[in-house]
Amino acid sequence: MPTIARLSRCVIRIYADDHPPPHFHIILNDGRECLVDIETLRYIAGRVSHREIAEAIDWAAEQRPFLISRWKELNL
Repeated sequence: MPTIARLSRCVIRIYADDHPPPHFHIILNDGRECLVDIETLRYIAGRVSHREIAEAIDWAAEQRPFLISRWKELNL
């Protein structure tokens, strides 16, 4: 489970051999987790507020090509 980024409130990971659609996992420092679609940056699953993951969503918006590339490396 490669850690893609470490931010102040969370880590971002992309798992190998994971299910579609292409997505990443945000794991908050308290252990809660949510899945976010790379293309749309919308929640797929998880119970967190937007405020709690705003930093990660902002980071992902700027890093979308990198995230897509890593997803493909790990899942195709």
